[in-house]
Amino acid sequence: MSADRQNDQMDLHSPLAWPFFEPRHRELAKGIDQWCRAQLGHEEHGDTDATCRLLVRELGAAGWLKYGVGGVAYGGHGDTIDTRAVCLLRETLARYSGLADFALAMQGLGSGAISLAGTHDQKSRYLPRVASGMAIAAFALSEPQAGSDVAAMSLAARDEGDHYALDGEKTWISNGGIADFYVVFARTGEAPGARGISAFIVDADTPGFDIAERIDVIAPHPLARLRFTNARVPKSQMLGAPGEGFKIAMRTLDIFRTSVAAASLGFARHAMAEGLERAASRKMFGQTLGDFQLTQAKLAQMALTIDSSALLVYRAAWLRDQGENVTREAAMAKWHASEGAQQVIDAAVQLYGGMGVQSGNAVELLYREIRALRIYEGATEVQQLIVGRDLLKAYAAANGNAQ
Repeated sequence: MSADRQNDQMDLHSPLAWPFFEPRHRELAKGIDQWCRAQLGHEEHGDTDATCRLLVRELGAAGWLKYGVGGVAYGGHGDTIDTRAVCLLRETLARYSGLADFALAMQGLGSGAISLAGTHDQKSRYLPRVASGMAIAAFALSEPQAGSDVAAMSLAARDEGDHYALDGEKTWISNGGIADFYVVFARTGEAPGARGISAFIVDADTPGFDIAERIDVIAPHPLARLRFTNARVPKSQMLGAPGEGFKIAMRTLDIFRTSVAAASLGFARHAMAEGLERAASRKMFGQTLGDFQLTQAKLAQMALTIDSSALLVYRAAWLRDQGENVTREAAMAKWHASEGAQQVIDAAVQLYGGMGVQSGNAVELLYREIRALRIYEGATEVQQLIVGRDLLKAYAAANGNAQ
């Protein structure tokens, strides 16, 4: 058999050969991988804020941030956000640098609501700067008493004529402290619960808005608690109509929740590569670690987890790109991929033994990176509720018992 034929056959086993992808996605995957090899690894993590700002500029200059922005006229790569492209970018970036993945993801999440619901003026003022890396975006949804239960938020926005006055706090806000603007969700009171929430674009220099606290976590990322004290936001800064904020937030999360799963997949692939290298090179008892059947079984389980996660991730991404509702599929992907990546990375740490928990070791860094992904943009337990409720809703509808 010729070498070319062997290569063709091997390519068919690559995830990029799956029918979820089009030729443009395969070219994108090759391009971002080449860029990561050339560009990443030089950044300094001592100053996380400075590193993130640098990464945003570099990602913007290279054209990668355009994929998280909707509308060619506003700097985006296409008229709509290509979920598969965003997922491929995040998967690849996560294999090389958790902070680079974070930088790209937060640009998309922070501006996603503007892409989905912004006016022409709002899109024109914010999205081109996001796509070029000239402005940093943030998504401000969570509160001290309203994380998974978004409808319980208490940040209030009072209608005062030509503006709204915001009072309250947000917390666990990614890019908090370095963002140039924040998409903020606040209670405007049109109806109880989720139906009384609206969305606003709040510039970082808005009087009455300040950073109440910077938050340190085990894998350094810019995070903060935000405080609003009679912060006056013009009505022209509202996204969509009053009371539509919850729907806008959920539509945004449906796009980027799937990409969280893709980032988890990237971390898992990195851990798999580290585990294979360790198994093949570590000498013990007259053979390599990989010669032991227990090691082979562990590697097999890691591979199975990665492949099943990848199928769920790109099923959800493909469905969303077909215009389908993917609430259930995105929840399944995020649940399985983040939990699975934790298992894969833990197995890689175990293969490294004592070195696996040494500060700065690749698998130790991955261990710290993955933990937050099982929580943010909906903890695993929330994803389980979403899937269960959606199944019951579908069953009721199919049997004529829809509530």
